[in-house]
Amino acid sequence: QVQLVESGGGLVQAGGSLRLSCAASGRAFSSYTMGWFRQGPGKEREFVAGLHWRRATTIYTDSVKGRFTISRDNAKNTVYLQMNSLKPEDTAVYYCAAAIYGSSWSISDFSSWGQGTQVTVSS
Repeated sequence: QVQLVESGGGLVQAGGSLRLSCAASGRAFSSYTMGWFRQGPGKEREFVAGLHWRRATTIYTDSVKGRFTISRDNAKNTVYLQMNSLKPEDTAVYYCAAAIYGSSWSISDFSSWGQGTQVTVSS
């Protein structure tokens, strides 16, 4: 398994931008499907964005389409989440997750998780 450490969270005004990073340690990073999830106050953890390990295709939950972009740099063992046009409803703890040779976006399919980074969007 890989170990994941997120960074880049913080407080931003509505309409602003943040870029989250997730650094992975371990072997074969390129074999991992990567996902970003979030958990808002009083809410369940939800899928936000994902990047397939082989096809390099991306997928987003509807509420962030056109505003968030997931990408990865395999040379740096890092996955990113660029978040633009942030809204107060984006406020949550954001988690990075990894699934070796993963092909689905269910929380239960991701075996490695970071500790999370807080994103707060003020109105």
